[in-house]
Amino acid sequence: MPAVAGIIFIAAFVRSALGFGDAVIAMPLLAMIIGLKTATPLVAFMGPTISIIILARSWRGGDMTSAARLIVASLLGIPLGIYGLARLPEEPLKIALGILILLYGVFGLARPGARIRNEKAWLPWLVGWTAGVLGGAYNTNGPPVVAYGMLRGWPPERFRATLQGYFLPTGLAILAGHGIAGMWTGEVFRFYLYSLPAIVIGVVLGGLVNRKLTHDLFAKLVYGFLAAMGAVLLVRTLL
Repeated sequence: MPAVAGIIFIAAFVRSALGFGDAVIAMPLLAMIIGLKTATPLVAFMGPTISIIILARSWRGGDMTSAARLIVASLLGIPLGIYGLARLPEEPLKIALGILILLYGVFGLARPGARIRNEKAWLPWLVGWTAGVLGGAYNTNGPPVVAYGMLRGWPPERFRATLQGYFLPTGLAILAGHGIAGMWTGEVFRFYLYSLPAIVIGVVLGGLVNRKLTHDLFAKLVYGFLAAMGAVLLVRTLL
């Protein structure tokens, strides 16, 4: 159990500091220790818990209007993603997705000051719909929303709060789906309750780091993390 709590602490810290990335860290490590069937619902419990703790203190600092548009658009895109997953070849699409995320991360590192100019009203709807399609197909709804937030130039605290406003309802929907599927077991609840202090401490410490980050350093960290996500997805698919 200490190893599980340690992994969850690191994941919660990263999610609180950057606004995203907890599942990317926690899922592969926890799956090796407690198995995929236990790790998946455990991470699903962790995500909304982190969002609730962050939003309890910082929801006023988020762009909740944008978050609401992204949520509605994502809900419209999820069915198409699920439909496509059942009918399209998985590996070529994952390779393309990994390349796109990697290239965007590299682009951001090269041009961290890139911003959306004269944003069109339809843009957040397109971003949210794309995120929903990717989430329905591959549980990767985060990158389009992260890219949108960075191109909007949200400062670290606003970026973090807005993403939680987006991730909370989608995370609760995933959690409910796991419950309907019978994945809420006694073992999952024991790991979750045991790791709850680690989640709280990780979120608090990550929040302190988030408030200390300059915009430039924050941008480099986010883009670097995105590049790493794309590279990992690409390598895992190819291997």
